[in-house]
Amino acid sequence: MAPFNLMTAGVSLLAKSFSVLSCTSALARCTSVLPAAYINPVKCLTSQASGPPKRPLNGYMRYVQQQKPIVTRQNPEIKVVDLVKKIAQQWRMMSPEQKRPYQDAFVKANEQFKVDLQHYQAQLTPAQLQQQALEKRQRLDKRRAIRKKRELSSLGKPKRPRSPFNIFMSEHFEEARGVTTPAKMKSLLEDWRNLFSHQKQVYTQLAEDDKIRYKNEMKSWEDHMVEIGREDVVREQTLSAKKKATAKSTAAKKETKKAKVVKKATGGGKSKATRKTSKSISAKTASQRSTKKS
Repeated sequence: MAPFNLMTAGVSLLAKSFSVLSCTSALARCTSVLPAAYINPVKCLTSQASGPPKRPLNGYMRYVQQQKPIVTRQNPEIKVVDLVKKIAQQWRMMSPEQKRPYQDAFVKANEQFKVDLQHYQAQLTPAQLQQQALEKRQRLDKRRAIRKKRELSSLGKPKRPRSPFNIFMSEHFEEARGVTTPAKMKSLLEDWRNLFSHQKQVYTQLAEDDKIRYKNEMKSWEDHMVEIGREDVVREQTLSAKKKATAKSTAAKKETKKAKVVKKATGGGKSKATRKTSKSISAKTASQRSTKKS
């Protein structure tokens, strides 16, 4: 009985192999006829039961995917950055007619993607849809944070102060035990914990000095950002402190101006009264002199 079962299993496996080979040969024939831009069909929903269908590549990325092995064969020692630059330059030099097959393939694939996405979302429960929306918001927030960090770096924002352990790790990373980076960090953490307090004090003082450096550099950088009209990248606490300082200086100027006006008005009144008094005294003196003469 057992040999018969083994023979049956062998026959079925052989039949599957023939079917796979026939499909592979058919695909090879289609590949030889169709352009490479069209041989990237969007996967159906049944093949992606574990998640949503993937977005199709646009025309440029399809061209990159097609040209990458060709350029690599022609330039075996080319770097990835130079490879992408070379393909991008080729794409820019192409005419609209040459780009059209790749762009048309993207349009067709995008239409199929929308249909597959609707079918996929129709199978989800309200809780799954809510979870999907939450994950999408988290991805968008993460992208915004990355873009914000890159923008601040391009604007020259000072680096944050380092902790005592970070300074210790940067100084002893090369001679640390271990081959991989996590192993080295683990050994450095053990060494840090085994240090005496007076040994850690050196790195603590360096960290305090780095805090002062960061504070001074941030003040200069934020002042410069305010000058060029980029208050949006300045910390909220700095803006509030600047507003308070500006309000205090404005109030002090108003008080000083008001005091000057009052002083001037009071001084002018005293001078007029003094002039009137001096006039009356001089008139009295003149009358007394005239009486004595008579």
